[in-house]
Amino acid sequence: MQRSEFDSQLKLLMDRQSELLGRKNTKAESGNGIVDRYVNPVVTAAHAPIFWRYDLNYETNPNLLERLGINAAFNCGAMEFDGKYVLAVRVEGVDRKSFFAIAESENGIDGFRFWDYPVLMPETDLPDTNVYDLRLVRHEDGWIYGLFCTERKDPNAAPGDLSSAMAQCGIARTKDLRTWERLPDLKTNSPQQRNVVLHPEFVAGKYAFYTRPQDDFIEAGTGGGIGWGVSDKIDPAVIDREIIIDTRGYHTIKEVKNGLGPAPLKTKQGWLHLAHGVRGTAAGLRYVLYLFLCDLNEPRRMTHQPGGYFLAPEGEERVGDVSNVLFSSGWIAKDDGSVFIYYGSSDTRIHVAESTVDKLLDYVMNTPADPLRSFAAVEQRYELIKKNLALGLGQRD
Repeated sequence: MQRSEFDSQLKLLMDRQSELLGRKNTKAESGNGIVDRYVNPVVTAAHAPIFWRYDLNYETNPNLLERLGINAAFNCGAMEFDGKYVLAVRVEGVDRKSFFAIAESENGIDGFRFWDYPVLMPETDLPDTNVYDLRLVRHEDGWIYGLFCTERKDPNAAPGDLSSAMAQCGIARTKDLRTWERLPDLKTNSPQQRNVVLHPEFVAGKYAFYTRPQDDFIEAGTGGGIGWGVSDKIDPAVIDREIIIDTRGYHTIKEVKNGLGPAPLKTKQGWLHLAHGVRGTAAGLRYVLYLFLCDLNEPRRMTHQPGGYFLAPEGEERVGDVSNVLFSSGWIAKDDGSVFIYYGSSDTRIHVAESTVDKLLDYVMNTPADPLRSFAAVEQRYELIKKNLALGLGQRD
């Protein structure tokens, strides 16, 4: 390739990405009154800077070949920081290794741009093979914490077994989202941990964690659901006893497993939680999102949980590297009461949906719980139908 062609191709790459980054987002027309989706994903693999992927030196890459490709950009932590909306994105290279990178936006719904450098997360004495799904938590102790899954090969795997792995909770902290201090991994009595979230306030002077105990890397096994445990310190964090605060259930949206998403939002009515539930289908696992509320003074005690899911995959959200999956590990409650909910779809891209604290509380506190039986579910619907028909609001010819 001649230098002039190289320059022309590079300009084309830059122009295409500039157009993507400048694309405006709008709310989708359909909605259920609880939440409004936005039309475009807010972060995709194509948002990764060109200079992350290509060697832009003509002398060493005259054919302008991509050297370090990006496969996906999905599950993210989220927060307001220095007047911007920032996402701690799970970026996955074509080599299957995930890493974290900060993308920021002025308005939280479009224009997300990655900082020049991804996060160089320090390692412990036992290096991580892979890290992913970081939750950002601004704790009352003054630090911003990042809790994430650290994956390592199972040292007890049989010879030739290259899939058995160990999952634990990695912990790091920062003041500026650029320089991170790695702390020891969380210690619990569970064989493996995923989806661990730090409660944003001290509870009786202790650090409190939401956990997800499981027997092996993929299956929850005897892990009963979303757990709760406390630690005297954060460095190191050690939980002696976990209790289950949100159980799995037969023939529900969380039959196979469930896990907390981001840290809960503190409201006047209690701690508002966003979680994911997993069930098996003939086509594989299906991940959906649901909400529940816990007591303000006893954060481990659930007070309300609507039946069914809050958000499930729709349209293009259904398709990707791991199809039929929604997963959220980040949301932002703004001073005006609105809430941005960031979620990954099918392990491929990030979307945003918008609601308000008031709407979410209304939904959580006034939507019936799962009755767990078809007959009882129809009885619930009968009550709603009778109420509406009494108002003269039935079907019209």
